[in-house]
Amino acid sequence: MRKMRMRLGSVIPLCRLAAMSLCLAAACVAADLTPREWTVNGVKREALVYAPNTAKTTAAPIVFMWHGHGGTMRHSAWAFPIHAKWKEAIVVHPQGLPTPSPLVDPEGKRPGWQQKRGEQDDRDLRFFDTMLASLKTEYKVDDKNIFCTGYSNGGMMTFLLWSERPGTFRAFAPCACVALPGVPLTVPKPAFFLMGEKDELVKPEWMRMSVSRLKTLNRCGEGEGKPWGTPRATLFPSSANAPLVVLTHPGGHTIPPGGKTEEIVRFFKESIGRP
Repeated sequence: MRKMRMRLGSVIPLCRLAAMSLCLAAACVAADLTPREWTVNGVKREALVYAPNTAKTTAAPIVFMWHGHGGTMRHSAWAFPIHAKWKEAIVVHPQGLPTPSPLVDPEGKRPGWQQKRGEQDDRDLRFFDTMLASLKTEYKVDDKNIFCTGYSNGGMMTFLLWSERPGTFRAFAPCACVALPGVPLTVPKPAFFLMGEKDELVKPEWMRMSVSRLKTLNRCGEGEGKPWGTPRATLFPSSANAPLVVLTHPGGHTIPPGGKTEEIVRFFKESIGRP
């Protein structure tokens, strides 16, 4: 018993130190971004925004990154440091509102995003429209290179924007999520899809069904694809000029180290210049 107390006494401070280190790391990352607020239908909405110094004079691509259910904009900026990997781009990490999630939060106590058109009075679609319109008045946004990515519930928000605003975006990167049957996807777009082969929440077989749906939509053919130059990444060429890259990591639903941010940014950059 005494040895157990001694072990616990040493473990607890280490856990506290790890938690403090995580908070400090998130704070350091967030320091590069500016907190912003908008009022949408009478409700205050927030996001962290990074804009390069040249964004007011030189056309800049813009990336929207949607956090998972229960997440925050600050954790999103730490887990997916897109602004550190693509310094020429404007990067937006929006903050969700309390939202029901059938799998993990049926009472809707934690922040998240609508999953289908009409849910929550389309508050998150309206939020996106408001943010983009506002940022276009402040910066020289490159209208031809607007990108969207998100993790888990944020990935489903990414699919919703693909469904409802396909003409706005150059490419998408939904991660650890599924394309719901009630969210119609009709316009082929370059897509990067990230999934964990041991995901205990969003089952791998569900995500493989979504990959099949994307291959059909993007007219990728029946082939097995080819290496994309990153371990566990497969490129499926597209006759519609909308290639699909699928990256599988060995973990579960937890965000993999670095969020595979370098790979997402690489894919987005490769999509620039496509018709």
